[in-house]
Amino acid sequence: MSSTTVSFPFAAIVGQDSLKHALMLSAIDPSLGGVLAMGDRGTGKTTAVRALAALLPKMSAITNCSYNCDPLDSPSHCEICTAKSIDERKIAKIDVPVVNLPLGATEDRVLGALDIERALIDGEKVFEPGLLAKANHGYLYIDEVNLLEDHLVDVLLDVAASGWNVVEREGLSLKHPARFVLIGSGNPEEGELRPQLLDRFGLSVEVETPKDIAQRIEIIKRREAFEADRQAFVKKWQRQNSRLRSKILKARDTLPTIAVSDDVLTLIAEICIALGTDGLRGELTLIKAARADAALAGAAEISPNNVRSMASMALNHRMRRDPLDDARGYVRVERVLEKVLSEHDGN
Repeated sequence: MSSTTVSFPFAAIVGQDSLKHALMLSAIDPSLGGVLAMGDRGTGKTTAVRALAALLPKMSAITNCSYNCDPLDSPSHCEICTAKSIDERKIAKIDVPVVNLPLGATEDRVLGALDIERALIDGEKVFEPGLLAKANHGYLYIDEVNLLEDHLVDVLLDVAASGWNVVEREGLSLKHPARFVLIGSGNPEEGELRPQLLDRFGLSVEVETPKDIAQRIEIIKRREAFEADRQAFVKKWQRQNSRLRSKILKARDTLPTIAVSDDVLTLIAEICIALGTDGLRGELTLIKAARADAALAGAAEISPNNVRSMASMALNHRMRRDPLDDARGYVRVERVLEKVLSEHDGN
């Protein structure tokens, strides 16, 4: 294995607990809507996303399919896999795709386009799948997501809403599944996200440069050890990574059984009303996040503590701007949480 394909172990990442927690929850419940990590440059955001790929267990996919079709999810099969009989669908275990979407990517590269070489040589109209096809049933990662061009933002919004990529160009007319977990990172000083894209992220975390000297020293030591001998460093952390992988798999299995009481639903609704979040996406996301958090902890039901721990991640990017309050999002969420929880406990 070449050094370029070896990712820093997820378990070895120092600090950034909120980001690591959010990424693990997205692996437990992909329907959460992905993770947005905004913060200082050089804080390990990209490292954490790449490390997630090495942490995740392999997934089942139909062989020779450009879209990684899940053999057990027939409604999301592409046209080619749908046309195959069950006996014709050969299954293989593959790595969960983590696809990077560069800022300078063209629309053809993202959506897919006509294979010009085949068209010129053979006279055939053959579709060349794009990045959205490769990311199906995996992760689509956009670094500096706040600098993404508007036309690509529009594409992502359409596909994220439907789970399908519709291509109609150059005489081609087809659609293919494109269900992925969207991961975005960036520096807020370089610009803000469009509200429509911001709302599509299920969880949002703020990533800061560590202030603790001992923690900074440990980060440097681990990074130097990794650069010196990547294979040995990965092997050293293999057991811890395996434990995290097992926790994710167990949480996936128990997720559908996690109960949510009317009291917890009332609490979540009260929090969202007090924060003035638009629509009901805040409540729905917070319920899913709290359920995944409970599953990760091995609990049988969602508790107020799960709601408390997930409220900031699920809601701090959904609040309306308050010109009279310049506090950061998570600070406003914490203030409201304390107030609502104290009133809730008093009833």
